Amino acid sequence: MKTLYLIRHAKSSWEDLSLTDQERPLNKRGKRDAPRIGQFLKSKSIMPNQVISSPANRALSTARIVCHEMGYPLTDIEVNPLFYTFDEAGSNILYTLAKLGEDIEEVMIFGHNETFTALANRFSPTHYFDNVPTCGVVCIKFDTNKWEDFLNAKSELAFHMFPKLL
Repeated sequence: MKTLYLIRHAKSSWEDLSLTDQERPLNKRGKRDAPRIGQFLKSKSIMPNQVISSPANRALSTARIVCHEMGYPLTDIEVNPLFYTFDEAGSNILYTLAKLGEDIEEVMIFGHNETFTALANRFSPTHYFDNVPTCGVVCIKFDTNKWEDFLNAKSELAFHMFPKLL
């Protein structure tokens, strides 16, 4: 069994229009929600083997805050430029996940919409998400022992949690 945690970045600021999209920081709400999600995950005793984040400031900041709350080493967060994507297919993310080693049982990834909502819906056959909100977590379990086989494996929604539900 392999487990994937999809976490959309927390709410970001549009205040400084001189910043590029990748430079946008978290806003006040994002800085409030990210620790709450991290505490929720810690309360469920979740500790992934690997964490991968988009390089965008808002995604990486969310990853660092959530990981700090869970006790995951911040120096072990992998930054992958391929995760800075908004396409609904999520091909770059799927390719990366399929290359993970068999020793990785649980992986947590941080990124962006529309990709994360599309992936959540692709792998949650019994649940439909209109939108994974900012700092929302969707946990998917795959009935396989190899990440290279996860795309064809039976998948199920284990849980989802959104800041408004906390």
